Amino acid sequence: MILKNKITAKIHQSRTLLLINLLLFMSFSIISAQKGKEEQLPYDQTSKEETPPIKERLFFGGNFGLQFGTITDIQISPVIGFWILPRVAVAAGPTYRYYKDVDVATTLYGGKGYLQLVVIQDLSSFLPMGAHTGIFLHAEDELLSLKSSFWKYPLPYTSDRFYVNTVLVGGGLSQQIGRRASLNFMVLWPLNDSGYDIYSKPEIRVSFNF
Repeated sequence: MILKNKITAKIHQSRTLLLINLLLFMSFSIISAQKGKEEQLPYDQTSKEETPPIKERLFFGGNFGLQFGTITDIQISPVIGFWILPRVAVAAGPTYRYYKDVDVATTLYGGKGYLQLVVIQDLSSFLPMGAHTGIFLHAEDELLSLKSSFWKYPLPYTSDRFYVNTVLVGGGLSQQIGRRASLNFMVLWPLNDSGYDIYSKPEIRVSFNF
């Protein structure tokens, strides 16, 4: 197995462990936050009021991850978004990742934009769960810059870095933890295979909005 595949396998393994830990931590946070939630959903379609002002339709968030030790894995992907309709949001932002295993390291950076469609705003409207959990569809386009010496090893290359564009689609659950804050769990699939195994199949992400 070439160096890229060895490191890629470890990247995916560490990502899975990181997400499991993050999910467990956030699950306790959600449970403890249930009693203090406000009932009004952000930009609620059922509200009889007029369309909220632009500043209330803006949101911030993203996903991140930290792991230190024998393997160092740092992921940062903030976004700024806008609710163009009660059930439709768009967002964009930069992406950065640093990975190091012993003396081998690489960085990936670029940007992404996505569209989300809320299928169900609140499952409590159908099932008496007592928690504001929504279901959404997600479509994303991400452009990343990769280091040639890492990803094209041992093949010859003519430039220090190159770009890979990937479209991902899927869906997830959104757990409200406040009027404007939510925790999102997503499962995405890359539609085009670049051949560099940048993403897991499926790609599992935990993100937050506020």
